[in-house]
Amino acid sequence: MSEVYRTFTSESVTQGHPDKVADIISDAILDAYMAQDKNSHVACETCVTTDFCMVFGEITSDADITDEDIKKIIRDTIIEIGYDKPDLEFDGHTCEVHNRLHAQSQDINQGVDRGDEETGAGDQGMMFGYATNETESLMPFPIDLARKLTNKLTELRESGEIPYLRPDGKAQVSVNYDKEGNVVSLDAVVLSTQHDETMSDNQEQLKEDIREKLFKAVIPQELMTENTKEHINPTGKFEIGGPHGDAGLTGRKIIVDTYGGYARHGGGAFSGKDCTKVDRSACYMARYIAKNIVASGLAEKCEIQLSYAIGVAEPTSVMVDTFGTGADIGDKTMQEIVRENFKLTPDGIIETLHLRDTQYKQTAKYGHFGIEGLPWEETDKVEDLKKYIKE
Repeated sequence: MSEVYRTFTSESVTQGHPDKVADIISDAILDAYMAQDKNSHVACETCVTTDFCMVFGEITSDADITDEDIKKIIRDTIIEIGYDKPDLEFDGHTCEVHNRLHAQSQDINQGVDRGDEETGAGDQGMMFGYATNETESLMPFPIDLARKLTNKLTELRESGEIPYLRPDGKAQVSVNYDKEGNVVSLDAVVLSTQHDETMSDNQEQLKEDIREKLFKAVIPQELMTENTKEHINPTGKFEIGGPHGDAGLTGRKIIVDTYGGYARHGGGAFSGKDCTKVDRSACYMARYIAKNIVASGLAEKCEIQLSYAIGVAEPTSVMVDTFGTGADIGDKTMQEIVRENFKLTPDGIIETLHLRDTQYKQTAKYGHFGIEGLPWEETDKVEDLKKYIKE
């Protein structure tokens, strides 16, 4: 086994984590507006706590969605996530629901919606995208594995295979790398899962079920060594969870939603925002560019930064970093290649990635990157990019 040079840690959370509940509700409302009016401008925030949910923010749309419709979307989403019983202290059937959405500021809208002119960016800011060849999904291994654990944990709950599980949960993995950047082993695996009252005094059975039905199903066993530390519900019982155990807000899981801290982040959250808002759409485009660069062989790893000014269509800057892994491309720069092959205005991004036809709730549930089927995960630019590699 290679010598360990560094250890990197990433985490993921389940759909029932309170912050994820808020993200999913925000995107469910976005999807409802986009289904009726593809040009809707939506900025929907959500907060949740014990038997309480409120949505607030700004929406401009021709969609016919009433206050009662909004409240039904919220309740249906909470129930779908798994909060559907009074003893959870957060029940979609009966919890208090408030709608405080209102029209978007005209001061902002005038820079975005400009009639026949190119759509301006919905805000200023910088956005990052990343790809690496260390996994099949071209995602960093730590977040890829952490997300697989939380998604499988949800599957085990929803299928009833582990019947006592409740919706809240999180996973964290610490991955050992050698000096060349190869994954060597797992230093630690942490899994916390909410459960019903039957397991409060039976944590050993819970740990055995998690090892057998989750860890062995998801974790490459060759990476588990005698030195790998396992922590399953390390604080003991985890009966109280979800919004009753901790308040949740949209946008508080931006590292979980992206690359697990492995790449840089511009600070903008995704959920509840329509595709004219570049803090969402430009991150998707940056991932699309980075993934195609890596898939084409132009680099083994790649980070893209885009930046925008509010109301201005073209990006104010484009940065490409291949961390010394780039192929020989002669006199061309990576920035020139990106600008030649990718449309970077808000309209160009929306058109390229079909963002007016995307269902966004799935991204809040399962992850925004590395999930097959999402348009920004396509590698359809590979052949166009290969031609730049110098023979």
